[in-house]
Amino acid sequence: MGRFRSVYDKLNQALDEMPYDELGISVEVKEQVELMHMQLKRAKRRTDTQDMELAMDLMVVFSTKKDDRNADSAIIERLANKLELHTLADLKEETAAVRKLFKRRRHNAESLQQIMDLLGKFKEVAGIDEALLLDSRVSKSLQRCPSSLIPHEFLCPITLEIMTDPVIVASGQTYERASIQKWLYSNRRTCPKTGQTLDHLSLAPNFALKNVIRQWCEQNHFELPVKDPVIHPPFGCSAEIIEEISSLVQDLYSSQLDVRKEAIVKIRMLSKENPENRILIASSGGIPPLVQLLSYPDSEIQEQTVTALLNLSIDEANKRLIAREGAIPAIIEVLRNGNGEARENSAAALFSLSMLDENKVLVGTLNGIPPLVELLGNGTIRGKKDAATALFNLSLNQANKSRVIKAGIIPPLLNLLEDKNLGMVDEALSILQLLASHPEGRSEIGRLSFIETLVGIIRNGTPKNKECATSVLLELGLNNSSFILAALQFGVYEHLVELARCGTNRAQRKANSLLQHMSKCEHIP
Repeated sequence: MGRFRSVYDKLNQALDEMPYDELGISVEVKEQVELMHMQLKRAKRRTDTQDMELAMDLMVVFSTKKDDRNADSAIIERLANKLELHTLADLKEETAAVRKLFKRRRHNAESLQQIMDLLGKFKEVAGIDEALLLDSRVSKSLQRCPSSLIPHEFLCPITLEIMTDPVIVASGQTYERASIQKWLYSNRRTCPKTGQTLDHLSLAPNFALKNVIRQWCEQNHFELPVKDPVIHPPFGCSAEIIEEISSLVQDLYSSQLDVRKEAIVKIRMLSKENPENRILIASSGGIPPLVQLLSYPDSEIQEQTVTALLNLSIDEANKRLIAREGAIPAIIEVLRNGNGEARENSAAALFSLSMLDENKVLVGTLNGIPPLVELLGNGTIRGKKDAATALFNLSLNQANKSRVIKAGIIPPLLNLLEDKNLGMVDEALSILQLLASHPEGRSEIGRLSFIETLVGIIRNGTPKNKECATSVLLELGLNNSSFILAALQFGVYEHLVELARCGTNRAQRKANSLLQHMSKCEHIP
């Protein structure tokens, strides 16, 4: 990818300097070249946005681990796709590489453990049950059968265990019944192996394969492992939890306030514990009464309710259900007027819901951006982080960039850059880079003493800080050379040269692009 980007930059630079008049080419050819030039610029911006999304997603996942929240499954899936770590082979290779690093670099143990935890989440998203992969019963069975290897087609693609009850899904692939049911009951509607959407969710027994597996086991004296009982709908939950959740949903409609409060608290806890509970609460009709309770004039009920909806929104299908029930205006109201924790969790809920593009638009049009900006400026550290991630996500929508700028986001972002104790420099710079691509954003930044702050970060920041600050300066400088000249007056040149030599890969790319752009400015020697 780095090499492709380098080619894009060189082609882009060459076309910037194309002497059309001297070449005497036709208008048609000139139009074709200019079209290609425009596409190259678009491709460059698209990769930059992906870099920023990747960095922000990682920050969100690692910060949720620290404050005891569950990471949004949509973020985990987006990260797995961006990092191309969604097949068993990819994940095994990456896990082995990280373990080697762990042995060599003991002083980075905490960071490496975070990465191992993240790889574990990727395995869950891919439908790979690591516990089953390491199941001692399978190991013992294999030890008793050393002379023969289990044929690949006998293994379930999800668990890599030999199948005892193979079934065929709509895509034609075969899986162990319990493992594919677990996959489908976690609200997935795709074939784990091919990724295609399933036309229906019926499972057909694969009697032919089951007989072949049984014959092979008899011939090779292989003892089939004893499997857990088959999971039955709904969602593999026990009858007790199904009954409990159904009762709690009924209690949400109770005329007794104490009964409602207790039901909300229990639903909040159950929705935090596992994905099956989130799906079951939604399928039992729990979302509509929770949305109604957001408007109840009791700060404790609002706090518990918005947190329960935050937990439920981790499931992607629930994001749509929650928005469809009209929750977004009510969540915005809690964000404006709720107590401290309710406001923080409202911001986190808006971030989670805005993972869907249609909800980004809804939050923007329903005036949800101003209270997020206010929380960014005046909230607790956790509140500021929740607001920053929500505003970054919302600013990926072009129309929301203008709304964010008009809501006055630039001053609080600059405060985040100056207050190093908050540890939010990267988040602030990531948002600023998005806004610097918008004319209103550049105009607003230009009225503030921002360039000197950027140069200071390029000089003294962490490697990631320097990378982000250089990216922002490049975005500004490509659109207005006066920003470049101001940066030069603050002594940025020598720091860019150093960054181009030994910064991160992305920082080197940005620094080189900035140095090339500087060389074209007529006031620079």
